[in-house]
Amino acid sequence: MWADNETTIDYLNFGVVADACAKLLQQAQGVPLSVGVSGGWGVGKTSLVRMIEDRLKQADAPGKNTYVVVTFNPWLYQDFEGARSALLQLIGDEVLRLAAKNEAVLKKAKRLLKRINLLRLAQLGGEAAATLYTGVPVGSIGAAVMKVGGFFGLGEGDGEPGDGEDEKGKDDKRAADGLLKPAEPVSLPSEIQAFRNALEELLEELKVTLVVFVDDLDRCLPKTAISTLESIRLLLFLKRSAFVVAADNEFIRGAVRVHFEGTGISAEVATNYFDKLIQVPLHVPRLGINEAKAYLALLLMERAHADGDFDKTGFETARGAIPKRLQTSWKGDAVTSEFLQSLVGVSNTRMLTLMQLAEGLAPLLTQSSAVNANPRLMKRFLNTVYLRSALAAPQGIDLDIPSLAKWHLVERCDETLANALAARVTSAADGRVPVLHEAEAAAASGAVLPEPFKDDRFTREWLQLHPPLGEADLRPLLHLSRDTATRDFGADNMTAEGRALRDALVSATASNAPLTEAIRAAGAIQTGMAMAKAWQLKAAKRTWRMGEDVVPLIEPCKVYPELAAQASALLAEAPAAKVGPGIIPLLYAQAWARPIVDKWEADSSAERPTKAAIAQAKKGAR
Repeated sequence: MWADNETTIDYLNFGVVADACAKLLQQAQGVPLSVGVSGGWGVGKTSLVRMIEDRLKQADAPGKNTYVVVTFNPWLYQDFEGARSALLQLIGDEVLRLAAKNEAVLKKAKRLLKRINLLRLAQLGGEAAATLYTGVPVGSIGAAVMKVGGFFGLGEGDGEPGDGEDEKGKDDKRAADGLLKPAEPVSLPSEIQAFRNALEELLEELKVTLVVFVDDLDRCLPKTAISTLESIRLLLFLKRSAFVVAADNEFIRGAVRVHFEGTGISAEVATNYFDKLIQVPLHVPRLGINEAKAYLALLLMERAHADGDFDKTGFETARGAIPKRLQTSWKGDAVTSEFLQSLVGVSNTRMLTLMQLAEGLAPLLTQSSAVNANPRLMKRFLNTVYLRSALAAPQGIDLDIPSLAKWHLVERCDETLANALAARVTSAADGRVPVLHEAEAAAASGAVLPEPFKDDRFTREWLQLHPPLGEADLRPLLHLSRDTATRDFGADNMTAEGRALRDALVSATASNAPLTEAIRAAGAIQTGMAMAKAWQLKAAKRTWRMGEDVVPLIEPCKVYPELAAQASALLAEAPAAKVGPGIIPLLYAQAWARPIVDKWEADSSAERPTKAAIAQAKKGAR
């Protein structure tokens, strides 16, 4: 299984983008910079950010500059703590850690933390903020703020708090008497500027460039997202600092509109809000069929390597060769079948099958609006396929990965068609769906697809995807797909005699005594059921031109004439254009079949030899 986590392993040719962004951050040389990594959910924003971080760490120059990366995920703090407070605290803690070995710098770092605590209190609003702004306790919360003022450093200036016993005793007495010295009134703009100056000074002394990665912003509620962006604004454009914000631009615009709801904010203003924070917009590259194929191939190779079906040397070679191939794809160097085969070796049948699967899946997963070549969704797609494969063996089911993938593909991308095919399985004795076989043949020849298939590009390509399922028992596939839909295989009310007759009718090519005896043994009701089942099972191989095609209808009606109406209804399904002259004499000898045959004669699509055979049969019957 593939973990749904970010990675620095480049399967998507993101490395060149990460190199460019890391280079940009290095060339800034301490000048403040903000980069926005934009892309939809699951396209690989976090992985790209991790690759940028990895490259920055390799660019450290001890004594001159060290890149210190702080990753902030506001989604984790949602509903627990304000994202703004959490971000400030995270940066303060990191600076304190960096300053731990230098006593002089450590004192400055502690004073920075005091300012952070004060700003966090100020943003609480209400009585706490009023107390800070006036220096006088306001309400019960204000009184509590004054009592814990020492913790926040209120009223102490920038000096270190005393810890002697005498002073502590005095503080305790003052607190008991309610005479704690009031804090000086706070000027919030001054405190914000003082905080910025202090942080800037510390970064310079530490020879550190602070790079803050803000991730998962598009998972947050609008309020949290805006709060985080406001925090960024507080810290933005400090020397030796950079922000890399990973978020979907559409989400940010939506969050801004929600935040300013009722103000009549325009789409342009919503866009400008984010643009003012971001100096360099960086979009995650979109994946086409070529990239999707490469990604799927590498995932399948990775899994095969883990399973022992692909050696380490081959896998490492492929990991290097495929991204290089993508880098020169603009020259026409596509990830072709031949290229993939050369990486796995023509003698490795299992790997060739998996590469063929990647080749077939890539265009379909790219075209489908349900997947749209989204890396996370493609990974989840394969996870489902391999999970079902693991569930198959314990249940006595033998299915290969391509078959499981083909069925899951139609489930994922065309649920209506999947349900329509599943419904037909319930009425099939052996789980086969004749119309699927017909559709696969039509897709291969370019003919019109039968119902319930939509005649579009996706459906045609899905039908031609290896392996064909038209003659396969679909019950195992449906059984394993119960994680996505309820599957009903229908009730089997046939007796042992009925099943035996069904099988005999399927294999019969002409009238014979054992068949007649089996019909009598089954009885009229079971014979009717067996006739319907056998007729359906033979549909895929029926040519409508040979007498054996209609034996399953004729023989039961000879023994039980009351089945004639049912047989007539089944025969009426025949396409007149396909009926050949070979079945006419046998059918016209049955009274119940003559009305259907007469209709064929009148049908303009019927072949001339067939009409001639009908005319001849009528003369013989007079």
